[in-house]
Amino acid sequence: MTDRPARPPRPQHILHVVSTERLSPHLVRIHARGDDLAAFRESPYTDRYVKITFVKSELGLEPPYDLAALRETLPPEDLPVTRTYTVRAVDGDQLTIDFVVHGDEGLAGPWAARAQPGDRLVVSSPGGGYAPDPDAAWHLFIGDESAIPAIAAALEALAPDAAGVAFLEVQNAEEQLDLVAPAGVRIVWVHRGAAEAGATPVLADAVAEWHPFDGRGQVFAHGERESMKALRDIVFGRWGLARDQVSLSGYWAYGRTEDRFQAEKREPIGQIV
Repeated sequence: MTDRPARPPRPQHILHVVSTERLSPHLVRIHARGDDLAAFRESPYTDRYVKITFVKSELGLEPPYDLAALRETLPPEDLPVTRTYTVRAVDGDQLTIDFVVHGDEGLAGPWAARAQPGDRLVVSSPGGGYAPDPDAAWHLFIGDESAIPAIAAALEALAPDAAGVAFLEVQNAEEQLDLVAPAGVRIVWVHRGAAEAGATPVLADAVAEWHPFDGRGQVFAHGERESMKALRDIVFGRWGLARDQVSLSGYWAYGRTEDRFQAEKREPIGQIV
């Protein structure tokens, strides 16, 4: 068995923060501007995502970063770190990205909480794999805070006569957002209360009480890995939906750093579908 050839790195885009917004107690929106964002504007996907590269400022590194070369020359503790985030919107030369913030926890969240106009943000060209099917009879969206940007973008892309439901898990009513959706798409906010994100089955429990509409529908379900496994058993096992009707994957895993989470995608624990 031969090893798969390494994927070439996606081009890097150097952005600068234009403004920030606090959307809720734990959600910060960053507006950043850059040149040559055609790849974002032309992407057909509503779940466009980027790899954001963070480097230690004291190293004086200038983008675009040659990550392969840096891995050969820098000690492990000084290596750039990447984090994956969904693009909420693209408008001309400006990208909007939403960050979940829990104090000083993590890397990207604290950066977003402190971001100021002029700060630099280095992102990859976008990936993605989902867009609402205009021929679907109904749409079902399921996710926690990590998936809300992609779900919000998908809701805005639906036809005016689209039908469906969006189940969105947040801590409490203070975390709910005003989302734009067709009149026929109901938004259900699922509150986990004092429980930690990823440590409660409330999202899958709420979906289990629902039943698909008539006709061939389409499902977008993304969020915490174990929650997505529970949803897998519902959409495929209980409802019997076909694989090509469902976009389902974990965006993160409870108790894991992103680096460990990404590594586990190649292990049995990281497999969802």
